[in-house]
Amino acid sequence: MNNPRTLLLVALFALSYLIWSQWQLDYNPQAQATTVEDSATPQPAKPAASPPVDDVPEIGKLESGNAVEAPPLAEATPPTSQPILVTTDVLRVEIDPRGGSLVSAELLAYPQQQGSSEPVRLLDDEAARYFVAQSGLLSSDGAAPNHQAEFTTSSRNWTLANGQNRIEVPLTWQDASGIQVRKTLVFERGSYVIGMQQQVRNASAKPWTGQAYRQLQRIPLVLDSSGIKGYTNTERYSFMGAAWYSPEEKFQKLAFDKFQGEPLKQTVSGGWVAMLQHYFFAAWIPPANEVDEFSSAQVAAADGTRYVMRSFSPALSIQPGTEQTFSARLYVGPKLQSTLDDLAPGLSKTADYGVFTVISEPLHWLLSMFHKLTGNWGFAIILLVLLIKAVFFKLSEAQYRSMAKMRKMQPRVAALKERYGDDRAKMNQAMLELYQKEKINPLGGCLPMLVQIPVFLGLYWVLLESVELRQAPFILWIKNLTAPDPYYILPVLNALTMLATQMLTPMTGMDPLQQKMMKIMPLIFSVLFAFFPAGLVLYWTVNGALGLLQQWIITRRIEAGNKPQGAAAS
Repeated sequence: MNNPRTLLLVALFALSYLIWSQWQLDYNPQAQATTVEDSATPQPAKPAASPPVDDVPEIGKLESGNAVEAPPLAEATPPTSQPILVTTDVLRVEIDPRGGSLVSAELLAYPQQQGSSEPVRLLDDEAARYFVAQSGLLSSDGAAPNHQAEFTTSSRNWTLANGQNRIEVPLTWQDASGIQVRKTLVFERGSYVIGMQQQVRNASAKPWTGQAYRQLQRIPLVLDSSGIKGYTNTERYSFMGAAWYSPEEKFQKLAFDKFQGEPLKQTVSGGWVAMLQHYFFAAWIPPANEVDEFSSAQVAAADGTRYVMRSFSPALSIQPGTEQTFSARLYVGPKLQSTLDDLAPGLSKTADYGVFTVISEPLHWLLSMFHKLTGNWGFAIILLVLLIKAVFFKLSEAQYRSMAKMRKMQPRVAALKERYGDDRAKMNQAMLELYQKEKINPLGGCLPMLVQIPVFLGLYWVLLESVELRQAPFILWIKNLTAPDPYYILPVLNALTMLATQMLTPMTGMDPLQQKMMKIMPLIFSVLFAFFPAGLVLYWTVNGALGLLQQWIITRRIEAGNKPQGAAAS
């Protein structure tokens, strides 16, 4: 198999992969597809809907081992007071005094659009983008504040001042029976982790038994899927849904359309539950030594179905006059792979590369190392190409030597075609004998290219999922490596590289149809790459240019080595 045929194989593989990806989106959709409106743009935001009555879970198993029904709840009411605003150097959070729920979280270091001053809003209580983090307590006698209970606080505005490294936001609740709860949310400088303690003091006359729950509740985002803009919208290809982790089963995903048929209900120690979307996520992380029950649920609301991931703590029994604390951590932020596993095992897996994880994770690590060296993700991609070229240098050299020898054999192959005419069997046999005599491996051009395919697709998912590369500029006109080249210069350069490669590549043994296909391949790849992230096209173009240079040098050497000495001297 020569290099042109390999290119045809690569094109077929790439086209098949893209068709498969689109089929997955169109015919095997996640639940968010049912929320997409006919319009290509999201609908105007509506006022926040009241939480549905049944989004408060039933109490889990207490120490006695018997399931106790939670008391009936009154109809939920809208917030009666303004939210509590907390601002740190990386987060701006709104806390609803009803339940102490986090109803808004803006990531100040991540603009929604490049050059925009409006940050990404991950948590949001607007009906069209509903995504909140809730927590509460449940007790067998009902004296416990769930996420609909009203708390009081000493201030409505908290700001991390210069020189200050920590903010503690206290909220208090008290029942007529004497049960007192102090919920404290802790924010630290430079951190997307929010600590949460629920301190229960039993000032009643009888023991109090209860447990804590933490939950993430959201509706799927409405994504733009129309036309060229929808095709290049990388959010469509990234997993949006729930995830959880346990030391036994490791990282697991739960798509929204699986909540009904495959609900989660499992006891876990040392795990976490999360809701994922492109580049960002939120996760409740219980204490590592705590045995929790993880579960999923669907709840009905006026704005449609909401999806819930919950973590229940073990039950605690608190004697009169004593107190105990339920604690957990909430992560609300980007999928920063280099630091997430320091917070909890497996948390970096939220940067989901799918079936290419085994390739994409090492590529991301290499790119990160090169970025530390260069300070630019574009140059890091170029260094990655150089490294891969060095690793496969011998394979490529064998490929180009084989191609150069086949190029030299073209006159003799043409003579064989003239001799055997349309007798393909005799023609192929004669060519095989010629290759064996000249020690030419017709498959020598295939392996190096095939090795590049998984690397190419692995890098595609790195560029798609790695928040570190989000909106990362290169040089000159490339302002965003994760978006298509705005002026299509890189796709054109890649086409020119392919044309030059064709000139050095023998067409030996190709029928007229294959030759015609080869002539239009540069155009096909240019159109295809026009919609790919610029970083991926940069990788393929640099890789092709280096291959062309190596092929040209080897071809010249072989052709010069086969000339008579007098001709070479002249």
